[in-house]
Amino acid sequence: MGSKGSKTKGAAADRRAKIEELRRAEKARERRYRIITITSVTVIVAGLAVGGYFLVDASDKKEKKEAKVTSSVVKTGEFKGMKTWKNLGRTHVQGTVKYAMSPPVGGNHNQVWQNCNGDVYTKPLTKENAVHSLEHGAVWVTYTDKASKEDVAALSARVKKTPYSLMSPYQEQDAPIVLNAWGNQLDIQKADDPRVADFFKKFVQGKQTPEPGAYCTNGKTS
Repeated sequence: MGSKGSKTKGAAADRRAKIEELRRAEKARERRYRIITITSVTVIVAGLAVGGYFLVDASDKKEKKEAKVTSSVVKTGEFKGMKTWKNLGRTHVQGTVKYAMSPPVGGNHNQVWQNCNGDVYTKPLTKENAVHSLEHGAVWVTYTDKASKEDVAALSARVKKTPYSLMSPYQEQDAPIVLNAWGNQLDIQKADDPRVADFFKKFVQGKQTPEPGAYCTNGKTS
């Protein structure tokens, strides 16, 4: 009996020892698994962070490249001397915008356009509203005190009979008269310059228009 009991106790002890060994092995595997998992997650997160950085950085560079305004001057042809700009912003914003040219012929602007259905204004306009009109395909005639009364009257008559055009005084320009369309600007000395008619023909709802056919009415009236 004693021998049999000893064998039973010995077998039980062996089972407990085996179970403990299995538990230790399982715990060791769990620790290794946690270490591997944490390491893998860390590597993945780091990879995503680095990859995300390069993606964002590349995107930022692309946006900056796309947003860079470029300018040039027409060297030959009927509009020789005309200044042009590309990559002009078109975001609707509140408040004052610092434009790259004067008068402005494009860039971010107010969400409300200036009425431009042959409208002649006798007081300066808010630039941000006038630029929105150019986005709709209008030609904006601006003039200083150096323009003669006869020239102002002649240009007013042309604008009044031309939908998608507007006119207003603007003192912060070099020439007495300036013709403005989206991305294009031509200095004029006299209203009888033949380029005036050509400019209207080319740029009123011309190919440069970002939003052809958009309203020139129901906007700002003063």
